[in-house]
Amino acid sequence: MAIKMTNYVLTWTDTDGVKRASAVSYDKASAQDRAKRLDAEDCDDIVVSEAKPGELPVPG
Repeated sequence: MAIKMTNYVLTWTDTDGVKRASAVSYDKASAQDRAKRLDAEDCDDIVVSEAKPGELPVPG
């Protein structure tokens, strides 16, 4: 049985208003944990999305 690895990336706006994007991809649990930590740091517009292997988000 094949295991499907799904990669997740994050984008957010930091407390200074600068749009940011993750420089690494995460598994689902790690991405959700990172999103919670960003929220605790008062970051806004936190988005967790699926990505293809090797694909990283661009701050928008």
